[in-house]
Amino acid sequence: MSGSILYMGDTTLDTAAAYLAGLMRLWGCEFEYVASDERLTPGHLEQVRSLFIFSDYPAACASEELQERIVQHVASGAGLLMIGGWESFHGLGGDWDGTPISGILPVDIAKTDDRLNCDHPVFVRSTEPHAISDGLPWTERPPLIGGLNRTTARSSATIVLTAEHYRAELRGGGVELSPEGSDPLLVVDQHGSGRTAALMTDVAPHWVGPLVDWGPDRVTAELPGVAEVEVGSDYARFLRQLVAWAAGPG
Repeated sequence: MSGSILYMGDTTLDTAAAYLAGLMRLWGCEFEYVASDERLTPGHLEQVRSLFIFSDYPAACASEELQERIVQHVASGAGLLMIGGWESFHGLGGDWDGTPISGILPVDIAKTDDRLNCDHPVFVRSTEPHAISDGLPWTERPPLIGGLNRTTARSSATIVLTAEHYRAELRGGGVELSPEGSDPLLVVDQHGSGRTAALMTDVAPHWVGPLVDWGPDRVTAELPGVAEVEVGSDYARFLRQLVAWAAGPG
């Protein structure tokens, strides 16, 4: 990566942000963190960034002028990744629809509440080979999630993962699953020389669901002064490949 990552949102480093931030520290990534209630400032954009990550970070904390500057950085080669949550996409207080950032995302954002909290099985399905999903057991051991933001993939974009909804019923001592539609879950594209990605579920509880424990082995990560997090090895690999791809050249 040619510059540091600017990671915005997921509440604070000692809560939900501990998952992604802890893993990025484990991987040796250089990053700067901005809490969900902290405003973006011109100072945050002074250095070269390889990737901008918005995750549960409200649009109201980033002025239109600073969003336009991020759009310019992405066009020049930086990456942009939005991760799902109540303050992502439209959400409940995210309100990213109609913003400069939304204009370069690979999905169209709803103008009303787009949150879907799922009390039914939702499997993650890989739709086609991609560097982000490569080498992971999507077919042999598909992960599940607990919720997502509903968006529409743009015609120019590539859908890498879908969320497959099922109705579950107990019948004759077994479980019967009936398909009930799907939603785009990971969509990618590019803007100028930069890459853009939208992951519509969260990477921390509660929407992350069993995905956080996906994998046969355990990975631990921690930040100075913050309790360590323990996650599944395939979850960690998926996030590493997502971050690496998004921060790469368009």
